[in-house]
Amino acid sequence: MRRTKLVLGVAVSSVMAVSVASADGFGRLDQSDIAGWVHSIFKKKRPANTLRTSLGPRPFYLVNDMDEGPLKEKLLSCTEDEAHPSEFSIAHRGAPLQFPEHTKEAYLAGLRMGAGVMECDVAFTKDKELVCRHAQCDLHTTTNILAIPELAAKCTQPFKPADAAGDASALCCTSDITLDEFKSLCGKMDASNPKATTVAQYLGGTASFRTDLYSTCGTVLTHKESLELFDSHGAKFTPELKTPTPVKMPFDGFTQEAYAQKLINEYKEAGIAPRRVFPQSFLYDDIKYWIEAEPAFGKQAVYLDERVDTPEGYAKAVADMAKVAADGVKIIAPPSFALVSLSADKKIVPSDYAIAAKQAGLDIITWSLERSGPLATGGGYYYGSVSEAINNDGDQYTLIDVLAQQVGVRGIFSDWPATTTFYANCFGL
Repeated sequence: MRRTKLVLGVAVSSVMAVSVASADGFGRLDQSDIAGWVHSIFKKKRPANTLRTSLGPRPFYLVNDMDEGPLKEKLLSCTEDEAHPSEFSIAHRGAPLQFPEHTKEAYLAGLRMGAGVMECDVAFTKDKELVCRHAQCDLHTTTNILAIPELAAKCTQPFKPADAAGDASALCCTSDITLDEFKSLCGKMDASNPKATTVAQYLGGTASFRTDLYSTCGTVLTHKESLELFDSHGAKFTPELKTPTPVKMPFDGFTQEAYAQKLINEYKEAGIAPRRVFPQSFLYDDIKYWIEAEPAFGKQAVYLDERVDTPEGYAKAVADMAKVAADGVKIIAPPSFALVSLSADKKIVPSDYAIAAKQAGLDIITWSLERSGPLATGGGYYYGSVSEAINNDGDQYTLIDVLAQQVGVRGIFSDWPATTTFYANCFGL
């Protein structure tokens, strides 16, 4: 990747030479970035990563499982190299392949695996405080709220056991409880047992390819707390403003625009430079709001494109790519299957969507690798367009290589960031 070096001499009692390096991708500099950085050295230094990067055995298991060929040989040549954080590696909800998502423990695992960009999905509480949750209404599957009677009683839909008429169900939202009540919860693996007749049974159901080994009592965090944690270890930020389904907006006078603005305000209040923040949303109006109301942050806003879930939506997304760019969007982020297709000889190649995005001048990130289980049967949703070419876990790196080298993505979300960190280190991303 191309690297740019800027050297500034700063006289503070004596002359210091300060070097700032940025890589194509999440680290590009422009004039406003430089001005903000110069100002920040007199206010608050961005900390260096304070955690030793440790990849563990999974990347090497995947490499050993690959089909023989040049890519495997290249990756094998890097297996004993020292690992470093990379902004190509984005921690999806922390490291939820094994740790309860959006908990301090999952985030620390992601940071230790070298994720250079960290995600807090943002929802709001009854008292309109921002917290890290994948959805406005997922507390019944991601926390122990149903095991706390006084809080379970406040859920939008309390626990209903399975019976002859249907499966077990519940619906517990962050907006059902206050911030203090939220902070009393324990995070757990995102799962439920649809055949449960008791709360204890319902709180189980963890997928066989995940584990409850670290799901004792995950520490849930506010958005502000996640921001402080990521900042203390030198990472960048990609908060996702969750569309508060099924909660209707405005909520007790809290509008969607106020919600979007509050997210940005918490970075401004903490003195975080806009160039380190990549706010995301599936809601296009959120992206347009940030571009217009907070351009320093909006120019790095990430449009999460789920239109591709239907053939009609995919075709429209390809056709509308130039319009998206004209609206001021710089970064688009579809699920990984939308960026790849199969050639006549069953090789993974860039899709029409990927080609159109590049022609429109858009940067691309994608989500979310290692969200599914073992890849022996094609990998599921995230690999749907290339499932015929996916038959073993090592094919994870075949897909990553196409996304990085042919599609040219600037970052990849993964549920186990060590996998993408290892690839990025090996290829110097």
